[in-house]
Amino acid sequence: MSYDIPSDIQRLGRDIQENQLKYHHKSVLVSKEFTFDSAHHLHCYEGKCKSLHGHTYKLQVIMRGKVDHRGIAIDFGDIKRIAKERVIDRLDHRYLNEVLPPMNTTAENMVVWMYEEIHRGLLDEGLHPGIQLEEIRLWETPTSYAAITRAMMEEDV
Repeated sequence: MSYDIPSDIQRLGRDIQENQLKYHHKSVLVSKEFTFDSAHHLHCYEGKCKSLHGHTYKLQVIMRGKVDHRGIAIDFGDIKRIAKERVIDRLDHRYLNEVLPPMNTTAENMVVWMYEEIHRGLLDEGLHPGIQLEEIRLWETPTSYAAITRAMMEEDV
């Protein structure tokens, strides 16, 4: 296989026009993943997780929206900033039972709190309703995760 080195780069206004940047009118899903390390223990649980232990958590944030005139739904940097400020920086290398609101620090409880925090960040930055938080997934181990979707959050209790 051979590779060609471009002799010229595409230029806006010459090779492509601004009205061509947006290719479609569809909604798309945009996702960003993070990892963080934390310790916790569970209450009212008879098993290994009753004792203090740690995890390398993986968090996936999935947003949905229509692209703007540039073909961008939401900048990955905006997702990163909101998730880091609202969730990651508050939990990384921390004792979860101490820093989260009063709750049993299960993945099922944590994923709902994370959804609420990131959704609040979207609202605070004025990125909602054009962009919606569609789903949050929190892996406690490489093979075990809890998830919450926008539809689930909007269900009546």
